[in-house]
Amino acid sequence: MDPVVIPILVAAIVVVFLVAATVRIVPQARRYNIERFGRYRRTLQPGLNFVVPVADRVNTKLDVREQVYSSEPKPVITEDNLVVNIDTVLYYQITDPRAAAYEVADYLHAIDQLTVTTLRNVIGSMDLEQTLTSREEINTRLRTVLDDATGKWGIRVNRVEIKAIDPPHTIKEAMEKQMRAERDKRAAILHAEGERQAKILTAEGTKQKDILEAQGTQQAMILRADGEAKAVERVFQAVHTNNADPKILAYKYLETLPHLAKSDNNTFWVIPGELTEAVRAVTHAFGDRSTMGLPASAQPVEATTTDAEGASDEGGAAELEAGSPFSLDAAAAADEVAKQAAAVVSDAKAEAEAARTPQVPGRGQMSGD
Repeated sequence: MDPVVIPILVAAIVVVFLVAATVRIVPQARRYNIERFGRYRRTLQPGLNFVVPVADRVNTKLDVREQVYSSEPKPVITEDNLVVNIDTVLYYQITDPRAAAYEVADYLHAIDQLTVTTLRNVIGSMDLEQTLTSREEINTRLRTVLDDATGKWGIRVNRVEIKAIDPPHTIKEAMEKQMRAERDKRAAILHAEGERQAKILTAEGTKQKDILEAQGTQQAMILRADGEAKAVERVFQAVHTNNADPKILAYKYLETLPHLAKSDNNTFWVIPGELTEAVRAVTHAFGDRSTMGLPASAQPVEATTTDAEGASDEGGAAELEAGSPFSLDAAAAADEVAKQAAAVVSDAKAEAEAARTPQVPGRGQMSGD
């Protein structure tokens, strides 16, 4: 080999080594701390950087992005002397690479221990129930303490979150029983409220129904009474307008007598004292026409009605006789009326005896001859 080539190769190797030792390329979101002869010189920023070979060296490489650190569950004693295990999550970011490298030996371990001591101070002033329900307050107090302590380390604590709070197993069982009892209590209260509302609504509905039915009945009775009043008024007006004589009224009165015994509940019926007057009026009505063709040999006909038990207060049987001669038609009509009255009384007595119910004697009660 040519003696001249060897020095050239050696020089080239030295140049390449010096260039490699001089140039430093720093990635984005990274920071390099440079020491010169063991003393901090500067911090390299992202991009192309040049250093003095042999004299300068990279001491620490730090990531300045926000990072997450999850600690292991730590036992903490509450104010009511219960041991709970609390697991925390820490979000932090390096703001000063020089302080993070030279102010604290291991910033993660330091932050972990500071978190544990702060948790014990905060949880020690709370009971278990407050600990379980005051996570936001605990997070705020932890962040305040850690941010103040880690500021001189070149680290900013952005957030501190409690990931889990684990009470003892016996406490969990007691809490489950308490929650179950609370749920049963709320369920019973809601059920009772529902039943109360249902009863109230049912009572309101019944009340409205009764009111509406009463109003309907009232309106029906008013309308019925108005109808009856108008009917009576029309009959009264018709009678007075047409000037009906007492003979027609007496005949109509006799026509209604058979309807008195049609009810199934009647065991006897009473013949009013005006029956004789009605029969006499009918007889006189037919007797007025008897003069038109009355035979001289016609004999008067007597219509007699008696009470069932003698009617002692009337002093004997009621007797109706014509004061003047009448035709055969008048006699037949009177006989027909007497027969119908006797048939009705006989039927009423037969039904009363069949029912075996006691008969109440009354004035004018008729019995069959």
